[in-house]
Amino acid sequence: MGTPANNSSTANVSRNMCGWHRFRTPSGILPHGRAGRPRGCLPRCGYQAAISWVHPEYPFFLPVKVLSRVFRGKFCASSKRLYRRNQLRCAGPAATLAEPKQFRRLLRRLHRQDWVVYAKQAFGGPMQVLRYLGRYTHRVAISNHRLLAFDGNRATFRWKHNAHGSKQRKMTLPGTEFLRRFFLHVLPKGFVRIRHFGFLAYGSRARQLALCRQSLAMSPPAPPPAGSCEDDIPAWHCPRCGTPMVVA
Repeated sequence: MGTPANNSSTANVSRNMCGWHRFRTPSGILPHGRAGRPRGCLPRCGYQAAISWVHPEYPFFLPVKVLSRVFRGKFCASSKRLYRRNQLRCAGPAATLAEPKQFRRLLRRLHRQDWVVYAKQAFGGPMQVLRYLGRYTHRVAISNHRLLAFDGNRATFRWKHNAHGSKQRKMTLPGTEFLRRFFLHVLPKGFVRIRHFGFLAYGSRARQLALCRQSLAMSPPAPPPAGSCEDDIPAWHCPRCGTPMVVA
């Protein structure tokens, strides 16, 4: 998605964090990706020397219409490439797409359709970023307070109907169907919940962050006091019993 921004003043970083999760809608499962990127970047020569931080020319990342067209093009091109390599699995409701003619027809429909890309305003700081992404990366498919009853065979839970004013409703399902829906939220093999790109990439994170701080005239973070460990300071406590909570 960095293609429209590939000009002489663009960062070598096109995005820096992407989270992946899945949630269920009345029409089925909707895979969902959320990406966060900095409002500015290192210049292209930032790998060799720290120069001034490149600030955006406009108060937004990209026009939403441009971003939606680029995303549509890259998604369709990647799908076509995987299909030619026989790496795109067509099963279940998509079994008819195993026929090349049907797959080409689907791609034509996708190209004619306007895609929707939603870009939020700047978060405002690192804590806002963590709070926003934490809703999707560090919670399970259904929280305990939504589970209402289980009689050994059927499970009853509360759900929110977004299409009708976010009204709370109850649903009862057989245990096997409840588990099937729950495990639909488990990411497929080969996917990870969070990926880091650009200056947060694992191979060069320390060096690139140092360059970012230098170009922004920021002081390096103070080292932790001797004998202290971040793991010894729990970030959350259980609201019921007060026990420190950890992310496994």
